[in-house]
Amino acid sequence: MTYDDIETPAPLVDLATVERNLAPMQAYCDTHGIRLRPHIKTHKIVRLARRQAELGAIGITCQKLTEAEVMLDSGVQDILISYPLIGPQKARRLAAIAGNARFTVAADSALAVDTAAEAARLSGAEIGVLVEFDSGLGRTGVVTPEAALALAQQVVATPGLRFAGVMTYPANEATAAFVARLRPMLDAAGIGLPMVSGGGSPRAFHMHELGCVDELRVGTYIYNDRAMIGAGAATIEDCALMVIATVISIPQPGHFIIDAGTKTLTSDPAGPGNPGFGLLVDYPQAVIERLTEEHGIVSIDPMLPTPKLGEKVRIVPNHVCPVSNLHDQVLVRLPDGTLEAWDVSARGCTR
Repeated sequence: MTYDDIETPAPLVDLATVERNLAPMQAYCDTHGIRLRPHIKTHKIVRLARRQAELGAIGITCQKLTEAEVMLDSGVQDILISYPLIGPQKARRLAAIAGNARFTVAADSALAVDTAAEAARLSGAEIGVLVEFDSGLGRTGVVTPEAALALAQQVVATPGLRFAGVMTYPANEATAAFVARLRPMLDAAGIGLPMVSGGGSPRAFHMHELGCVDELRVGTYIYNDRAMIGAGAATIEDCALMVIATVISIPQPGHFIIDAGTKTLTSDPAGPGNPGFGLLVDYPQAVIERLTEEHGIVSIDPMLPTPKLGEKVRIVPNHVCPVSNLHDQVLVRLPDGTLEAWDVSARGCTR
């Protein structure tokens, strides 16, 4: 298959660009003594997780249990589920796979610790726990060092669990301040702080400046996207995944329709100064103003070059991770220029 053979809409991954993105991140972590644990939610592909491990990643990060179940096929033996697991269903599901790899889970509540403890009891396997704290995103994570200490004490006192350290997203200056307050508290309690795990691709190459991050969880860096470009962390040439769409209608000058809507492109914004729902690489002045299920409505100054009816266009998604989850397969451009289809192995794994 070649580019001209692509039936749209379709995500296209350039494997050479993937390799160019992977190598510098691994080299950076190696140089600064930071353990790299890539987040597979960006690509959700077993073959790519295996490649990240081959290059030196110490393990992988999954957001959900079902992703971890699929990623066991990669052969990776160290898996972090960076999400609080709550309740007996999650405990049973984790227990079913806990003996197949070294598992660590995130927790920001006593109930999440209890869930991990039940999985350990059912499986007979030791499960690590990272206490999650909020570094400003206002999502999951305890908000005080005192709360983090209490959870660490609960983990240490619970049979079958191992206190693995703390984690946050994104890793930033607030992370360093939180850790500076927490570390002496853990030391005084006789627990210590084995590790600080931080995430975030946009600032990944500055993690060493915080002086406290031992492990780096990054996902977007493998593909990159428009948000990464907007953050100054990537260029168009670094974007390994682009959505290929076709111009299916030109109702009037300055207005055309593509065959990629919400079922193909994410509706996530890309941040200030980046209007619309994706960047048309060959027509950067065009704006994908609106998406319906199967239509992308695009505007452009009629005095500028405009694509022809039936023309294929390349789109850098605003946020690439949800795009992976919208497709059963991606087309992959191999080094010889040919294309082949790869399964998005963990597509739809949201439990």
